[in-house]
Amino acid sequence: MNDAFFKRIEQKTGVSMDNIFSLAQAFQNADFKDPITVRKLIKQVSAAANKPITKELEDKIVETITAKGKSIDFSTLADMMNNKK
Repeated sequence: MNDAFFKRIEQKTGVSMDNIFSLAQAFQNADFKDPITVRKLIKQVSAAANKPITKELEDKIVETITAKGKSIDFSTLADMMNNKK
């Protein structure tokens, strides 16, 4: 892919491509049945997106993901954090 594409993503999201690739790799290798792993991913996404979340929301996300026990993508997790209520 070209650098202009990555620069647009970085400008739009405020997240560096290195962070995005690092998160993508972490998601690919993650055990989504393990609440500790899921909690770690949530914290990484929250930090990368500069979107702090409450403990209650974190618990809810962990419960939702581990109950399904299957892979979830970065976008879905980000949406869950943006839709906090």
